[in-house]
Amino acid sequence: MNSAPPTPSQPPDGLPIYRLLTGPDDAAFCRRVSEALALGYRLYGSPAATFNGVNVIVAQAILWPEIGHTVAGR
Repeated sequence: MNSAPPTPSQPPDGLPIYRLLTGPDDAAFCRRVSEALALGYRLYGSPAATFNGVNVIVAQAILWPEIGHTVAGR
């Protein structure tokens, strides 16, 4: 049975373990989230959205999985 390769204990390129991605609700934001997931981050919590009078602004927390197990276990 094949399993996923092990995830390094730290994110690549000195990125932080926890990130909050924010921006207009558009394709560029979706690409940023997709790129983070492809690096190995996992979604953390539900997305949030607000309206600033012009655009819908969204936010999504992501967490590196090695720390995610610790946080989820609390």
